[in-house]
Amino acid sequence: MLKMDLSISADSRYSFDRKRVKAALSKVLSEQGLDGKILISLSVVGERKIRELEKKYFNRDEVTDVLSFPLQEGSEMPSDFDGLNLGDIVVCYPQAKRQAMQWNRLVDEEIEFLACHGLLHLLGIHHD
Repeated sequence: MLKMDLSISADSRYSFDRKRVKAALSKVLSEQGLDGKILISLSVVGERKIRELEKKYFNRDEVTDVLSFPLQEGSEMPSDFDGLNLGDIVVCYPQAKRQAMQWNRLVDEEIEFLACHGLLHLLGIHHD
């Protein structure tokens, strides 16, 4: 049985439907055949933060929509957690908002899409 522990952090000015995102991430995990306890961290940030991360980890000075950081071997695990920690997903809210307008979607839909896209990267599923 799947039990997802989703840690979401977001600035209060970035409002989105957290339940919707959690349900979508659970669906992706189930579709990929994962079960048991799974820990995922989702951060919704602004342009400055995502640019900082992009520069620090990928040496690119740009704003992107989503970044994924799979948990590295030896990384800190919560001491009371006995499941699988997949890692961190970081979504850029202003970029998601622009893309939502471009694709004629709700911001909640775009954040859900980007979070699921990031989760697939955590699971090692990449696109061209």
